[in-house]
Amino acid sequence: MLNTLPVMLAVGAVLGFLSGLGVGGGSLLMLWLTLVLGLDHSVARNINLLFFLPTAAIASVFRWKQGTLQIKKILPAILAGCASAALFAWISRHTDIALIKNLFGFLLLVTGVRELLYRPRKAK
Repeated sequence: MLNTLPVMLAVGAVLGFLSGLGVGGGSLLMLWLTLVLGLDHSVARNINLLFFLPTAAIASVFRWKQGTLQIKKILPAILAGCASAALFAWISRHTDIALIKNLFGFLLLVTGVRELLYRPRKAK
């Protein structure tokens, strides 16, 4: 029932919407793929990457058109992110999957706690 095309399209649409808002649809997609659909972690990672690339590109185009995204300012982050992604993708190929799962779960917990406790800084 949960792996039917209409359900997957609905989940993809909701997660794409959340990704466009910057909520972290990719993390939620990983949870959906592994916990609900029971996919292997490495397969879920690959699907997550394929999901992230177009959603990030589309959101970036919209932000750029709104004038809130300045390419010159974020170019160093883009280059560093691409280099880091390549490096850690290579490292993950040589790392035990159980360790990767535990580290990812820890990252989700820390991120969740940070979001719950976040307080905006007051302007000086």
